[in-house]
Amino acid sequence: MNQANLQLVKQLRHELHQHPEVSLQETWTKQHLIDFLKQHTKLEIIDRGLWFYAVYHAGTNRRNIAFRADFDALPMPEGIDLPYGSRCPGVSHKCGHDGHAAALAGFALEIDQQGAKQNIFFLFQPAEEIGAGGEPCSVLIKENQIEEIFAFHNMSGMPFRSVNVIDNTAHCASRGMAIHMQGIPSHASQPEAGINPALAIAAIILAIPALIAPEKHQGLVLCTVIQVDIGEKAFGISASMGDLRLTIRAEQETELDRLQQTLEELAASLALRDGLTVSISYNDIFPETFNHKESVDKIRRAAQANGLEVRELAKAQRGSEDFGYYTKLTKGAICYLGNGENYPPLHTFGFDFRDELLETAITLFLGLTKD
Repeated sequence: MNQANLQLVKQLRHELHQHPEVSLQETWTKQHLIDFLKQHTKLEIIDRGLWFYAVYHAGTNRRNIAFRADFDALPMPEGIDLPYGSRCPGVSHKCGHDGHAAALAGFALEIDQQGAKQNIFFLFQPAEEIGAGGEPCSVLIKENQIEEIFAFHNMSGMPFRSVNVIDNTAHCASRGMAIHMQGIPSHASQPEAGINPALAIAAIILAIPALIAPEKHQGLVLCTVIQVDIGEKAFGISASMGDLRLTIRAEQETELDRLQQTLEELAASLALRDGLTVSISYNDIFPETFNHKESVDKIRRAAQANGLEVRELAKAQRGSEDFGYYTKLTKGAICYLGNGENYPPLHTFGFDFRDELLETAITLFLGLTKD
């Protein structure tokens, strides 16, 4: 990679790190990336409001391929002393999306200068952390007849600069599930005069181990209790309302659908038994992220051709990724670049994206354009 370009990309990464923005609020981040590409490339830029993409046009009758990077940050403080530390209290890039976005911009810079045989779409996506960016951005696939799409995520616990790959399911599907139960209040001395949701909510919680028992499922299925909120801090009043918040997760989206249906039916039957009303809502909805083997094979070849270590993962990541919205519509794959086996984990105070991975990612992406 051109070393002058690499220095520009490192500087860009540090600037993005200094100005982190949480999901769906990434106005400065998006504009700064657009300004960088306008200043340093001749690429066409299409602004779609919360997101944008740039295009390298190789010509008609050429393949259309895409590369995606996310650019949102997390609602947590920096936690470590960095010369380019976050200037936004309580917000920081503790997942490394500053590095993902800078790497994609650097890749766009190289393609603009070197050229390519394909039409290349550089997709900059918001709101990955809450699962709200991938689905609206996926219109890029159909609108531009994208034949294949790639992405990477930095990952701790893997050898530094290694390229880690997996066929088929790469990330579990997950959903945040909120069950609200409404009863009738009464004096605490006369609980029989009211309707208290506590026992119904407790019954749902106690049913969870049996619902997620491994022998009942083909792949991993999880149901994690996030919060239980029943009644008020008033010892004279029997609780009349309660909320149970869960995260449900599975390797296979069909098994997640079944778990969701079972929980909904259980909540409804318990509400009917106890005379409660029940309502259910969902947040942070992530699809299963499926890697197409043909695309993963291209990552393997590109990494090997550039002297990068390729490691095969034995199982899917439990954490979710909304990149799965793209691979529902076209071929594609996501891979993982190692931060180091003992490097601080993502979403912790000790984490910071490693600048050395910028060149690794750009080299890998360039290799994919030559397959």
